[in-house]
Amino acid sequence: MHIQKLIQQIEKKKSMLCVGLDADMDKIPKHLLSQEDPIFEFNKAIIEATQEYCVAYKPNIAFYEAYGIKGWKALKKTIDYLNTFYPEQFTIADAKRGDIGNTSKMYAKAFFEDLNFDSITVAPYMGKDSVEPFLEFKDKHTILLGLTSNSGADDFQFLKTDSEFLFEQVLKTSQTWENSEQLMYVIGATKATHLKSIRGILPNQFLLIPGVGAQGGSLDEVCKFGMNSNYGLLINSARGIIYASNQNDFAEKAKSKAKALQSEMKKYIK
Repeated sequence: MHIQKLIQQIEKKKSMLCVGLDADMDKIPKHLLSQEDPIFEFNKAIIEATQEYCVAYKPNIAFYEAYGIKGWKALKKTIDYLNTFYPEQFTIADAKRGDIGNTSKMYAKAFFEDLNFDSITVAPYMGKDSVEPFLEFKDKHTILLGLTSNSGADDFQFLKTDSEFLFEQVLKTSQTWENSEQLMYVIGATKATHLKSIRGILPNQFLLIPGVGAQGGSLDEVCKFGMNSNYGLLINSARGIIYASNQNDFAEKAKSKAKALQSEMKKYIK
């Protein structure tokens, strides 16, 4: 997907919402467990219920790999369903890959060619040659881990290098890599106080923002400090939407939660 199509969807739907498809067999409604593919049936119902209020979907790959071949088949069916029936939705493989160049190239082929995701999350720790293979794919996007919401983020991301934090150095250095215009960045909503300085480094790129809702991030702060002239935000919610109910009304409750978030976002989108 070309980034302009994503911007058009944000304007059309008055939404920056990304729904996380973190399907957990221990949490999905029990009545689905008798289905041949419970995970796909759960995802399909969530997508149908929420698609009018969001612009992106983000399956967390760990929730599929944990179930072996059955989980991978459910992932494949989910992305095929999205690409067939809702091609306007931006798709994110939340895989957090990143390895030596020839390995990264194979990861990129798996998610961009075989599964046909629009984007993938990538860890930058191994540097330039571990990320650039993902950036070789035209109209595909690499979402680099920048500043994350988890408590362990302080272990490394806030280490000082000269006069700046390590995460700031990562953001600046990545901008020098080939095809860096195809980069997006993960910035945790609980770190919203840093968004102003991050926008100084990344004025134009899209930021994927997890942590609004269940993790305590503030939508108002994220929009106030993180939006740019092209909106520039994808705000992810997973548990707060997809597990709003574990009963037969799970899709209806998910729709209600997605609609409520979209209504909040609407006031920030002119």
